[in-house]
Amino acid sequence: MNEYQAKQNQIKSFMKEQGLEALLLRRVSSFAWATCGASSFINRASTDGTGSLLLTPEANYLITTNIEAVRMEKEEKLAEQGWTFHAIPWHSSDDPVAELAKGLKLGADGFYPGAVDVSNEISLLRTCLSSQEQERFRELGQSCAQAMDETIHQIRPGQTEFEIAGLLSEAAEKRGAQAIVNLIATDDRIYNFRHPLPTEKKLDRYAMVVLCGRKAGLVCSLTRLVHFGPIPAELKRKIEFVAHIDAMFIHSTRPGCVVGNVFQDALRVYKETGFADEWQLHHQGGPAGYEAREYIATPASNQMVEIGQTYAWNPSITGCKSEDTILVGASENEILSEIKGWPMIQVMIENKVYSRPAVLEVR
Repeated sequence: MNEYQAKQNQIKSFMKEQGLEALLLRRVSSFAWATCGASSFINRASTDGTGSLLLTPEANYLITTNIEAVRMEKEEKLAEQGWTFHAIPWHSSDDPVAELAKGLKLGADGFYPGAVDVSNEISLLRTCLSSQEQERFRELGQSCAQAMDETIHQIRPGQTEFEIAGLLSEAAEKRGAQAIVNLIATDDRIYNFRHPLPTEKKLDRYAMVVLCGRKAGLVCSLTRLVHFGPIPAELKRKIEFVAHIDAMFIHSTRPGCVVGNVFQDALRVYKETGFADEWQLHHQGGPAGYEAREYIATPASNQMVEIGQTYAWNPSITGCKSEDTILVGASENEILSEIKGWPMIQVMIENKVYSRPAVLEVR
């Protein structure tokens, strides 16, 4: 069975479980998931794309404008995949969903008038990746890792955060990964802001580079740090601690474990390091997939970890952070965004060694 047919079976089983007769998918992430990686967006920042998918007993419809229909047919190959195109003039105000789903119990991956909102349930479906999706994620992870490595080694004191962001974007884009999150902080801004949008500030000694790269709908996240000159002792201590927290997140993210319990395990390490409250200053990540985070994990999260899911944990202590994207395997977890040759911190948990990224120190 090919990936598309397997996805169709998955969706139809979901609709039956939810008691739905029709399902509307408008989110960029849902569109990519259901079409095995096709793009429905023009504006990369859009949540909903320029194409929607409507599954009914009659047909699987792709609803879009006459502008986008040509690309989706010729480049995304969605007619060949089996979607029935329903293209409307770009200037039309008509909404064909109402007619195509007339009289049917409709679900949607977000708010839609008269539909049942099953966005949370669809998000969970998107986290369970097929073998083909896992392989695409491995390729994406390495593309993002290479882009990060190239960028870090081009950074020099005196560059602005805007310039560093430009380097990261170029390195990702030329590898086919869209830098949908591109965060840069230097020096004191690393200590002041957890989500540092790039500015014109110039680098003195210390830089944090954050990338969420998207390709074929999948999103891989990672963070790396570089310091020019000797790393201050207090910062080095924090970096060691955050590596231990990150290692515990990875260690505990195993099939059958409750996500909230994984979170609680990491909180114990936060407390042991003497930074018990730092987790409250920034979210810790969660399952990835067709969104950078399909949902943000909390101590109360009751979802179960499953084989084939990806997680991007990002623990932080003021002034430093650790982040990679992992794939949950049957016997062990795989670091998808590993950078070969990067300096690492070795963390031992229950007789198992976890390698977490250190700060690259440039003398």
